Amino acid sequence: MNTLVWVEHDGAAVKDATLSAVTAAAQLGEVHLLVAGHGVGDVATAAAAIAGVGKVHVADDAAYAHALAENVAPLVATLMGHHDAFVVPSTSTGKNIAPRVAALLDVMQISDILSVEGDATFTRPIYAGNAIATVKSSDAKLVLTVRGTAFAKAASTGGAAVIEAVAAAGDSGKASFVSSEIAKSERPELTSAKIIVSGGRALQNAENFQAIIEPLADKLGAGVGASRAAVDAGYVPNDYQVGQTGKIVAPEVYVAVGISGAIQHLAGMKDSKTIIAINKDEDAPIFQVADIGLVGDLFKIVPELTGKL
Repeated sequence: MNTLVWVEHDGAAVKDATLSAVTAAAQLGEVHLLVAGHGVGDVATAAAAIAGVGKVHVADDAAYAHALAENVAPLVATLMGHHDAFVVPSTSTGKNIAPRVAALLDVMQISDILSVEGDATFTRPIYAGNAIATVKSSDAKLVLTVRGTAFAKAASTGGAAVIEAVAAAGDSGKASFVSSEIAKSERPELTSAKIIVSGGRALQNAENFQAIIEPLADKLGAGVGASRAAVDAGYVPNDYQVGQTGKIVAPEVYVAVGISGAIQHLAGMKDSKTIIAINKDEDAPIFQVADIGLVGDLFKIVPELTGKL
């Protein structure tokens, strides 16, 4: 079975989410990568060095400069004539591209897979991760999104894949890139951070979030996350959100400050190695998954903890 993996990149480097997708794809058969973008020679070279990859298809065209799904999906559908499965990481971009590819191929997408049980059999979470379903596809082609936290990252070096240019499908004319506002931070990206400090609604406002959460994160060298309630209340930007409708993370240490532990949030972080919860409500659901729990006023506990680090 030949598997085509979408390479998530920023125009200069391959993102970690791709490495997990490669590991999943390798369990299906030979792994080929697709690098689409504009001026992506360096990305293609980096992709070819990933261990276990046999071939890298490169579509270098202005139409793919911003990875618009409306332009990328027809390209993938064309390449699927020589591939049996299309695999993407469960990122915002991946989840935008995969359904369109599935529609063009007239097959059912299997989302957020956690493991590969056979050639066409997979496990995936349902009910916000409270149950795991085993599903088997009878479609001729597979379209899969991969939960990155469920698979080890493939080695980014050691490979020697063949790089092959492919013809661009061009601009579909269905969408155009207008602008983007990207939050820049010196802190680690959430999906790759080893330590994450997250804040919830209990912080009350953006000023408190900044004063309480960020100093602790800086002391720990951690990424900063937030619950959906905190994001919806305007404390922090959308890209801080951890949860079922945000980012799925599994760091070595996850510190939940003032987060009650709604199912939506737990679905995004319960695979963390060590969970530390700080909340004044001793009956908060977050304590059911926490390895270490501190019951008390976060406005006293967190500054004291930060001061002792």
